[in-house]
Amino acid sequence: MRYMTVPHRFFRHLPVLPFLYLAVIPVVILDLFLELYHRVAWPIYGLKYERRGVFIVIDRHRLKYLSLRERLYCAYCGYVNGVLQYWVKIIGETERYWCAIRHQASDGYVEPQHHVEYIPYGDEEAFHREFASQKTRRL
Repeated sequence: MRYMTVPHRFFRHLPVLPFLYLAVIPVVILDLFLELYHRVAWPIYGLKYERRGVFIVIDRHRLKYLSLRERLYCAYCGYVNGVLQYWVKIIGETERYWCAIRHQASDGYVEPQHHVEYIPYGDEEAFHREFASQKTRRL
């Protein structure tokens, strides 16, 4: 909780609070949409459901030594950070299903961890080896 060490923190953080707390509105809307996608599309894809509870943990609000405001902050962060990790998993698995090819390496590009198992960019032989025998037809 580094914010506690900032002098005059209330006045310094006050202008930022609307941005921080209003962000929960699009997060909740996107969360509902992604969960609907997860429940509808994944059975069609034949993918196994991901459990939300593995990613979203809201427990710090039970710590008695935190103030009510700090508990609210912790619940907010637990939800938002957890749901973003959950989305990365769902979207990463969707990407693996549709296009498991790495991006071309470039300066400054940070490769997502789930790309490690993907086919290297530009490796046509690996692409055919991996998928040619599994293709049913092209659209």
